[in-house]
Amino acid sequence: MTIYQASGHPAPGPALLAGRKVAVVHEWFGATGGSEAVFLAIADLLPHAQRLILWADEDVPADELHLRQSWLARTPLKYSKALSLPAMPLVWRTLTSEKFDVVVSSSHAFAHTVKLGDPEHTRHLSYIHSPARYIWSPDFDGRGSHPLLKLPRSVLQSADVRLNRHVHAYAANSREVQGRIKRFWKRDAVVINPPVEVGYFGDAPAAQQHQSRDYLLGIGRWIPYKNFDVMIAIADAAGLPLVIAGSGPEEERLRRIAAGSRVKVTFEVRPERDRLRELYWGARALLFPAHEDFGMIPVEAQACGTPVIGLARGGLLETVLQDETGFLVDGLDPGPYADAVHRIGGLSPDRIRTHAAEFSTGRFAQRMTDWIDDVAGGPR
Repeated sequence: MTIYQASGHPAPGPALLAGRKVAVVHEWFGATGGSEAVFLAIADLLPHAQRLILWADEDVPADELHLRQSWLARTPLKYSKALSLPAMPLVWRTLTSEKFDVVVSSSHAFAHTVKLGDPEHTRHLSYIHSPARYIWSPDFDGRGSHPLLKLPRSVLQSADVRLNRHVHAYAANSREVQGRIKRFWKRDAVVINPPVEVGYFGDAPAAQQHQSRDYLLGIGRWIPYKNFDVMIAIADAAGLPLVIAGSGPEEERLRRIAAGSRVKVTFEVRPERDRLRELYWGARALLFPAHEDFGMIPVEAQACGTPVIGLARGGLLETVLQDETGFLVDGLDPGPYADAVHRIGGLSPDRIRTHAAEFSTGRFAQRMTDWIDDVAGGPR
């Protein structure tokens, strides 16, 4: 799966922050991911800005995307996010000696602590995908339970709070994350939902406009907290085939589980965007039994008129309308999810698509433009 086409669109009118020296900052840049898409959408709004990141994965066209990588990219630490985490606060303070008028960071770890100028002369804004789950919520995401993180976790929490005092304004990708910012950092934030290419996904592939929806669908990174094993159990209980799309370290384990399923489980490894759209349009429902900060995949599914059956936690509480665009379930028992599968026939695909339009790239661009202009658009 690639995200490069999913960048936002510049707002019409005069260039935002024209004549100002601007930097747009992001953590590590992977080949797939919602946070990367948001970063590119922000960068599209500020085309004259420098794009600064920690490092880019090997299959990312960093030069084509004008990504300027930190010195961490030249060290072995780039191959281990867990091991590199303690070094990140230092990296963000030694990123460059250049000074900027405005800095907009896209952060899910420590990027919000970047300081590229005195706060009296530099406006620092930060869009937060989540406070670093590795250090604040290790039980939420098992990747944060690395043994080497246990001792420095409290130190990193203290540094995370101490080093963000220069930030003038925060935006959160959801109410869920807005609450974490308040709880962990004691800071306020406005909510600006991420941009989703609802127009693209809502345009049905010609070959599938009249195709019956005969399988369940799961999409995302194959990592433990996404609960793809639960999806297989749900499909088993519902008696329907399942398509699992994505990639990740759980692939071998998931294939072993699928081999013992009573229903057919098909794996689609790293499908391109056109294939993803076909999968959404052909699915009876998207399964999403995961606690996400926001979750762009459920919105993409709804743009195709495909209902979502997911966990009643996190971003799904904002993106899915209970009994209208899908069903949300407490807990991870496959039974209630399977029951919901058999109730989706009463949902209106038109209502589902209309709801998805609330999360369009255009709406994100306008809200981000207004926020940046309000915080940093005044005189130098």
